[in-house]
Amino acid sequence: MAAKPIVVVGSSNTDMIIKLDRIPRPGETILGGQFVTAAGGKGANQAVAAARAGGQVAFIARVGRDMLGDQAVAGFVRDGINVDYVHRDKSSPSGVALIFVANDGENSIAVASGANGKLSPADVKKAKTLIAAAGVLVMQLETPLETVQAAAELAARAGVRVILNPAPAQPLPDELLRCISILTPNETEAELLTGIRVDSQATAIKAAEAIRARGVPTVVVTLGAKGALLVDGDQRCLVPGFKVEAVDTTAAGDVFNGALAVALAEGKGMVEAVRFASAAAAISVTCMGAQPSAPTRRKIAAMLKR
Repeated sequence: MAAKPIVVVGSSNTDMIIKLDRIPRPGETILGGQFVTAAGGKGANQAVAAARAGGQVAFIARVGRDMLGDQAVAGFVRDGINVDYVHRDKSSPSGVALIFVANDGENSIAVASGANGKLSPADVKKAKTLIAAAGVLVMQLETPLETVQAAAELAARAGVRVILNPAPAQPLPDELLRCISILTPNETEAELLTGIRVDSQATAIKAAEAIRARGVPTVVVTLGAKGALLVDGDQRCLVPGFKVEAVDTTAAGDVFNGALAVALAEGKGMVEAVRFASAAAAISVTCMGAQPSAPTRRKIAAMLKR
């Protein structure tokens, strides 16, 4: 049976990146950095990651009628993504992210949302038929929460599995969480949602159970190099990470979520899907940039054989 399509609702940005020895402190200027630009935005990163991992992907987003928007859409087309619902906003510029990346791979990011902030419930309702036919809906929180809620409700009513990456971290209402099939927070996001400090496997399980108590059946807490903790009705399982040398952790979580959606759309079980996603994320941190770091299916398969 062919895998069902994946729909991603979310943001599209152009990332302007400076690679430095370390991230500047407040009020500090550091000279000598290396500057590059790359396609980014959490939603776009997830869409591109899913497409390169072998998924049939459609993207619902909003970009400006400007050069950055033109470049973003052209990139989606090159990756084989359906852009029928990537709207061009007349009044707002395309989103931009300013990113500092330290030599150890850690990053600091500021975002000017632009047209991403105009993605509306009406935009996702225009894609109602597309969402209803999907195998998986993937979302994050760089677009208005009311839009995320509208898309989640459409998918839930149609029986479509919904993955929500709760980033950037913010409080979430129970009415949204009840529409989510799989929540994929990192340690910081899990702590914000639950008030439980996540500093061990035991506290990660405790936080995941607290989220499940609010209506989410499956929680995957991503733990960076340590791997990902899967908590659902049947299992409490740490899926180990892959040992790599990190260059840039930007978009690692986005790549994880895009690849997770592909594995699930193909009918893989949760443990196998999380391992597939972890392999993709591990590859991504070995490369600079957000979308440039998203690996192909061939590279993911090679990592899984290691």
